[in-house]
Amino acid sequence: MPRQVREQQIIDVAVAIFAKRGYHAASVDEIAELAGISKPMVYLYLDSKEGLFLACLRREAERLVAAFQEAARGAGAAPERRLYAGLSAFFAFVAAHRDSWVVLHRQASELTEAIAAAVAEARRAVMAEVAGLIRDGITRSGRGARLGGQDADFVAHALVGAADSLTDWMEHHPGQSPEAVTLRLMNMVWVGMRNVLDGEAWLPEG
Repeated sequence: MPRQVREQQIIDVAVAIFAKRGYHAASVDEIAELAGISKPMVYLYLDSKEGLFLACLRREAERLVAAFQEAARGAGAAPERRLYAGLSAFFAFVAAHRDSWVVLHRQASELTEAIAAAVAEARRAVMAEVAGLIRDGITRSGRGARLGGQDADFVAHALVGAADSLTDWMEHHPGQSPEAVTLRLMNMVWVGMRNVLDGEAWLPEG
């Protein structure tokens, strides 16, 4: 069997085991056994337990970013349609790949510097996609003089942070579809930004 195929099989098993047991409790022996490969071969392919976790993290992050990008690209020219499509794909990925999301969202930030750096890189990729769509929306509105790149970056951080948090909310509300969750989020964020572009602003009294 080609090495690349074998590595993907190992990663498939490892994602499930890391999600189920956590990084520290997960056993390379168990992963090797379930993958039908010897433990020394796992280390030969992926160097270490940390290397195996990093391989899981990078593959699932690439899949998540690709799902967002592909959906956004296929949604037409309007930035709000592309953002809606991308966020729907994000929530659909999380719903369909809970093990992947557990590894990406709940475990990785608590581990080594190398793993935390890989998580940060994946987050920057998603953030760049979202910020680009926000900037496009500002430009198309014709009000770019009022809001600029810093505002787009602010909205992108708020939006991605909200999306991260809502994945936990989705888990406790299984009847909510990815599209329904996205629609709620878009109505809070995009409609709010549109109001700001129209000159509306909230200020504390006094």
